[in-house]
Amino acid sequence: MSFSEVTLQLLNGFGTTCLLFILTLVFAIPLGLIISFGSMTKFKPLRYLTRGFVWIIRGTPLMLQLFVVFYVPGMLFDTPIFATIENGRFVAALIAFVINYACYFSEIYRGGIESISKGQYEACAVLGMTKGQTFFHVVLPQVVKRIIPPMSNEIITLVKDTSLARVISVIDIVFAAETILSLRALMWPLFYAGAFYLVFNGLLTLLFGFVEKKMDYYKV
Repeated sequence: MSFSEVTLQLLNGFGTTCLLFILTLVFAIPLGLIISFGSMTKFKPLRYLTRGFVWIIRGTPLMLQLFVVFYVPGMLFDTPIFATIENGRFVAALIAFVINYACYFSEIYRGGIESISKGQYEACAVLGMTKGQTFFHVVLPQVVKRIIPPMSNEIITLVKDTSLARVISVIDIVFAAETILSLRALMWPLFYAGAFYLVFNGLLTLLFGFVEKKMDYYKV
């Protein structure tokens, strides 16, 4: 099997990897903010329920969550739900990834929001600002500055975690490399696939470094 043929197959799998990565961020980033509000609410039943859910998701393996999302609905309703819809395996993986990373992001958000001193809220109230104005114009800019490093770490971890989608037969880049290994007995495509992850994460590292420097003007 030629180098170009292997590259083409890996690129097809890498396209799925990138799509899973991007869609997870699109849905998990705003969902994580919503979950963080639930974990900070003064309504105790909702706060305890939200924090309990986050604790479960953060305390169990992502691989197990993939199996639960893909298989459990079918067991409950006695029909393989995700197996009967187009790209069902990818959809199941996306749901599991979004839930998992939204919970991790929610804790980062919560830590950032709670790090803002109460004095700033009081000062905004004295100035006649509403709670919405206080959050979006005073609190949020500071939170964004503070959460960039931990968020960047989680996002880079997400790139590598996408390889777990193969356990429910999502054809990502690692699945493609393993298929070549099983059919052609070629080991080097696995290391070649690793190079894709290395380059992708290298570009993300440069991007986040650039963003951090851009926000240096805002000191907290």
